[in-house]
Amino acid sequence: KTEHVQEVVEACKKKNIPIRIGVNSGSLPNRMVPTAENMVETARHHVEILESMGFYDIALSLKATDMNLMVEAYRLAAKTFPYPLHLGVTEAGTAFSGAIKSAMGIGILLAEGIGNTIRVSLTDNPVLEIQAAKEILKNLGLKDKVPNLISCPTCGRIQYDMIEIAKRIETYLLKVNKTINVAIMGCAVNGPGEASHADIGIAGGKGEALLFRHGKVIKKIKESEVYDVLVEEINNFDDSKNRGTVEE
Repeated sequence: KTEHVQEVVEACKKKNIPIRIGVNSGSLPNRMVPTAENMVETARHHVEILESMGFYDIALSLKATDMNLMVEAYRLAAKTFPYPLHLGVTEAGTAFSGAIKSAMGIGILLAEGIGNTIRVSLTDNPVLEIQAAKEILKNLGLKDKVPNLISCPTCGRIQYDMIEIAKRIETYLLKVNKTINVAIMGCAVNGPGEASHADIGIAGGKGEALLFRHGKVIKKIKESEVYDVLVEEINNFDDSKNRGTVEE
């Protein structure tokens, strides 16, 4: 009811709290067909109510379960409204499929300069939602102080437990608040060269690995020592210094 909306508006004005108008493709009024135009029109109706009450501290979300519809709706909203947009693919799915769908939809829009805040919705531990959101922002260059893991696909040259080490290091990097590229490479044939831009990396062999920095091999280590050595290197890395140069 209008009087209830007015009460909320007055309370938000006193506390300087913005109001987010959320439109969902699955719950449009009057059984409207879920199209970008109908989603934007629904948002416009609610925007006009708030504006008529002199309230303009508004944010909008136009989420859809269909990624293409979500992208289309936000593109149209960006042309229609002067308000910030909260991006997300709603009910995106499990950690695997949902993260991919969210990364594609949110990533397309952010790359076009559309969007102010984001939410990754996954049917899993909410911590994974934050992790996925950070990955999206990091890979678009919109967030710093986030580690980046570089790792090989599997091939016939791998002679050590690369997959397990990569997973363990990825988990450890979630706790690291610095800009650093860490490489877990499959072999010494291509590893140091292909990951020469990495600040720290290892290239595996049979029961051993080479530790390298910016493509320069530093020392050979046992496979059993790889994780601990990498953690020590990560902890000792100073990302405030000039980066991207080969050490002499």
